Amino acid sequence: MWSDRLAAWADRQALVGDWGELGYQALRESVAAWRTRLAADGVGAGQVVAFEARDWQSMVPLFVALVDVGAVAVPLASVPEGAIEQFLDIAQADIYIGGRDGGHAIVKRPRPGPHHPLLARLTDQKLAGLVLFSSGSSGAPKAMVHDMRRLLARYEGKPRAAKRILCFLLPDHIGGINTLFHGLSYGGTVITVDDRRPEAVCRTIERWRAEILPTTPSFLNLLLVSGALHEHDLSSLGLVTYGTELMPTTTLERIRAALPGVELLQTYGLSEVGILQSKSRPDGSLWVRVGGEGYETKIVDGILWIRARSAMLGYLNAPQKFDADGWFNTEDVVEQDGEWIRFCGRRSEIINVGGAKAYPAEIEAALLTISGVEDVVVRGERNPLLGQCVVARVVLSTGETAVAFKQRMRKELAGRLPGYMIPVKVDIEPGQLHGDRMKKLRKG
Repeated sequence: MWSDRLAAWADRQALVGDWGELGYQALRESVAAWRTRLAADGVGAGQVVAFEARDWQSMVPLFVALVDVGAVAVPLASVPEGAIEQFLDIAQADIYIGGRDGGHAIVKRPRPGPHHPLLARLTDQKLAGLVLFSSGSSGAPKAMVHDMRRLLARYEGKPRAAKRILCFLLPDHIGGINTLFHGLSYGGTVITVDDRRPEAVCRTIERWRAEILPTTPSFLNLLLVSGALHEHDLSSLGLVTYGTELMPTTTLERIRAALPGVELLQTYGLSEVGILQSKSRPDGSLWVRVGGEGYETKIVDGILWIRARSAMLGYLNAPQKFDADGWFNTEDVVEQDGEWIRFCGRRSEIINVGGAKAYPAEIEAALLTISGVEDVVVRGERNPLLGQCVVARVVLSTGETAVAFKQRMRKELAGRLPGYMIPVKVDIEPGQLHGDRMKKLRKG
């Protein structure tokens, strides 16, 4: 059983957070208790088990118990209110374990027919699996089926130093799962956080002396805007990793200046293939090298393709994107300089203005240099003459109207961006432009 490896660190902290602490020995006992309860309720191998994934002290032992018994786990932490049944139906869940604060109810659900063939590859052989949902930041969420053995295999190599790592991304996200199982696999301390506002995250880092913060560019921008990083002792931090979306150059430069003693590392991964090893270019730019053991990469017509041992089995509700040789089309447009690549954006997000291509991230980076702009999301909108035009949703600290800001914006961006890249429509937003996963929402 996977939980057996936890025995080596019985005297260490495994999980900590505002809710309290759980040592490795206590974690093993909680896993065993969940296995007993699951068995008593007839829940185990060959079943698809969805569960509420926000109550860390009970969710993590349950997750590990499901891996131990060979069930297909479906962690749900970012599901919109009222959409639980829809997600359970897509995942073809046999069991739903809901509730918080120890009141977890095990509900068996009727299944109208056999499992989807991808699920059956796991359930028929009683193998541990995983179903993840995409964020839906640029479309409807897709359900991905993984073989947990492939995902966990990356933690079975040479031992690594135990670190105190903050689990910023939730455990229904490939990045959150990577943080959780990476930390536990090497005897580290996983620091949980329920409130992901900048002040709360900084307070958690200070209290639990976090050494690693894996996060997103959107959160780092919020951190800079809030000023919270100057109000707390963050001296324990040695590494900040950022991924899941493109990093604006402006934000990277500002966070580097604000945290001068901290290494900044761009990471890259997809729910479909897992998290690749990465190395940022020494000059502090956005150029990065990705790959590592178990991963192959190639660039075809400017698009990154990946072949991975940890790749998903496929989608439950969308066409597959693997070719006959197992290569996955990421749809990420990249530039290449030898072994280094720089991400430009998703192919689906490119704005085509009268035949000229505009990348939202490039426009957003320029807008963030304008005084008073706290956050921005750029996307394309249909235009009868040009095909598409550039529109921007902006969070301002200046109190300007959209008309006043648009006039100032056009003056400041003139000569810095081609005319077709300057937004023709600006909406002033009163609040956040990101979702629960701290990733920009580009849908209109």
